[in-house]
Amino acid sequence: MRVLGVDPGLTRCGVGVVDSLPGRRASLVAVGVIRSDPATTPDLRLLTVALELDTWLDEHVPDVVAVERVFAQHNVGTVMGTAQVAGLAMVAAARRGIPVALHTPSEVKAAVTGSGRAGKEQVQRMVQNLLRLSEAPRPADAADALALAITHLGRPSGALQGGERSEQLTPAQRAWAAAEQNARRTPARRAR
Repeated sequence: MRVLGVDPGLTRCGVGVVDSLPGRRASLVAVGVIRSDPATTPDLRLLTVALELDTWLDEHVPDVVAVERVFAQHNVGTVMGTAQVAGLAMVAAARRGIPVALHTPSEVKAAVTGSGRAGKEQVQRMVQNLLRLSEAPRPADAADALALAITHLGRPSGALQGGERSEQLTPAQRAWAAAEQNARRTPARRAR
């Protein structure tokens, strides 16, 4: 199974792709951070993030997209941007017929470190260890995206599987998602 983890943020959106390996292990495929310029208008910032998310989905073709569940924070501006980016990730996945799983920050921390109150550095170190990386992923947004993907790999029963999800869609939604997914695939991927 391949999982794309998305740590939503308007200024920095962490993205990380992980493949499952036998023995409940995981392997790093790709990791990065999508950035948008705070000096730009919100609509253009969201467009920047949306286009980059499309690129990640098309390039890595995940089986599931794991997104951090957004919680209210003291800074309303921050939570609004975070929620908007989380929505972009969910819609981009839905357009391709890819199931989406939402995981809370404390669930992710507990799954990766054993403590739902772990700090950013502890999460980074554990992601490094779990993926057998030579150094911790930086910035923290990238490590958080990988932690989301790892969390989902450890709890696949908590998310909708492909067949279950497709049953929830109307016939028109299924047809639209299939057409959208086919249009985004390269000729080599269509041949698979």
